[in-house]
Amino acid sequence: MPQTPVLTPLSPETEAEIAALARRAEKAGGPLMKVISFAGNRAEGLMERIPAPIRIRIEDATAFALRRCYGVASAAHGSRLPSVGKHGHKVAAVMSGGLGGFGGMASSVVELPATVSIFFAAIQKVAAEHGFDPKEEAVRLECLRVFGSGMPFEEDDGTNTAFLASRIALTGAGAQGLIASVAPRLAAVLSQKLAAQTVPLLGAATGAAVNLAFISYYQELAHVRFSLLKMAKEHPEGEVLQSFRAASARPVRP
Repeated sequence: MPQTPVLTPLSPETEAEIAALARRAEKAGGPLMKVISFAGNRAEGLMERIPAPIRIRIEDATAFALRRCYGVASAAHGSRLPSVGKHGHKVAAVMSGGLGGFGGMASSVVELPATVSIFFAAIQKVAAEHGFDPKEEAVRLECLRVFGSGMPFEEDDGTNTAFLASRIALTGAGAQGLIASVAPRLAAVLSQKLAAQTVPLLGAATGAAVNLAFISYYQELAHVRFSLLKMAKEHPEGEVLQSFRAASARPVRP
């Protein structure tokens, strides 16, 4: 029978690491995401004119992409994208966003599944860097949950401080239920992304910039999430969660 690992209490050094992760999560949005948020807000009038059928297509495309990513990940490490080095996923995201924005809203909606797939593959790569097997079901679920661990374009509603809590609350939940929960939130954010790149030609540059910001954002959240999950293998999960929440609640030092 496999032995139960012995968990050790948090040391001051580990507490400091957790505090650094909390700061990293808080800074994930960064100045660039604030600029993109401003662009999305400026496009708000355009969003209001997006027909309801297009909004439904955006959510359907997002859910389809998440289901496809989850399924493909079980068969092969990462995605079907070729390995193109350390920054390959960022390059692919920029190209996808540029091509999607080139033709305005119509091409942007078509681009969504490819973009979500690139984001997911980048998150898987982060999981592997932290010693997790991206093909394992539990790890694939954690990759999906990164999309629900706080969203850009909105104030923190507590999800940024619930990395481990979400995992505990969703124990035993299937991938389809998780996708059904994450997809509408992600689709709402991606709608703002599309609104910011609706102007043809100009939209190409915006689409590339927004995709670069998005993939950087989710990679940062993935680093935080999988670092915490790795710590939870060595220390009591409740202590890790409590320490992270406490560090997240502290004001940022100037």
